[in-house]
Amino acid sequence: MSESTEAWRELLDTLGGLDRTFMEGDRAVTDDRHVADGYRMLATTLGVALDTYLFAEPSRPQFVEVNTPYRRDRRWGGDNTDAYYHLCPVDPARRYRISGNKGDSVYFSVTAYNEPSPGAWSDRIVAIVRDDDLEFDADGNFSFDLGPTPDAAVLLTRDYQADPRNGRPVAWHIEALDEPDPIRHGDAETAAALRSSAAWLRTMFAILPLTVGVRVDDAHTLGHEISQTANQFADPYQVPDANFGWSARDACYAYGSFELDNDEALVITHRPPACRFWNLVVWNQFMASHNAADARSSVNGHSAVPNADGSVTIVVSRGLTSHPNSLTTLEYPRGNLAFRWFIADEVPARPEVQLVKVSAAPTTVT
Repeated sequence: MSESTEAWRELLDTLGGLDRTFMEGDRAVTDDRHVADGYRMLATTLGVALDTYLFAEPSRPQFVEVNTPYRRDRRWGGDNTDAYYHLCPVDPARRYRISGNKGDSVYFSVTAYNEPSPGAWSDRIVAIVRDDDLEFDADGNFSFDLGPTPDAAVLLTRDYQADPRNGRPVAWHIEALDEPDPIRHGDAETAAALRSSAAWLRTMFAILPLTVGVRVDDAHTLGHEISQTANQFADPYQVPDANFGWSARDACYAYGSFELDNDEALVITHRPPACRFWNLVVWNQFMASHNAADARSSVNGHSAVPNADGSVTIVVSRGLTSHPNSLTTLEYPRGNLAFRWFIADEVPARPEVQLVKVSAAPTTVT
């Protein structure tokens, strides 16, 4: 039996068992939509894993979409409807030229991450290049060189749009400045790529599905802290250089969860610090939302209507309300919420949350 045959069967065995992460144990999901979402997440994570390992050629680099506001097969790894993400595996010993056009982006960057072992997720940010590090011509074009970059294994681009429905995303191009390696897709290379893909999948489903905390009125019986309580946010934090996964070094994050009956809503009060971009995204338990054209599942600092004092009130419910900053869970009773702030002057205050009846939720800004 060839090594690639063995690796292929190992990958199939991995896929065949990963649904236990959301079907069994203390992280098992409790509704049929989340069960279905688990299988969709398996499929999209497999697609990203194969793009990253099986089909990648670091000496012939290519940026591949991993999250967009519109592709339903790329709702992966903490997505949102305001951003475009691309991924490109690289060789740390090589030199690359990255060029493109900024389009209508209000923030974009390229981050280089390490890879502790084949298929393992990054645990360290190696380098970051932001739009404010670059020079642009009159048409918005840019170009810069990167590398050699010791320990860099993958590049991840971020492009945040004020109006993703109408804005022009960043146009990315990458080329290697050194001679490419000979093309060889042999048995050993294919087996290694398939095993790396399986490791990538296992890591994703060691994290997913995300948990949903208990309701506040039950918390005292279970001893949970507020960060593990449904319908609340944990304290915001600034991302350090040593960080598991693919977080942005120049971002702050705050995560929460929701558990809502049909007639309930969350009224979230947010006091954004001075920053380049912020948004709030409604996720299912697999860190996925829907397309920008499907429903309003995110709001950002450009689309939000502020209150007179500069704060922002956001109403989250299972359907849309008349509030200008209304977000829908698309009838999901449970799920997760994610705030992010890029290049903030300070770590934001924790967003305040009130659980109310939909009939009592505000309908206008104050």
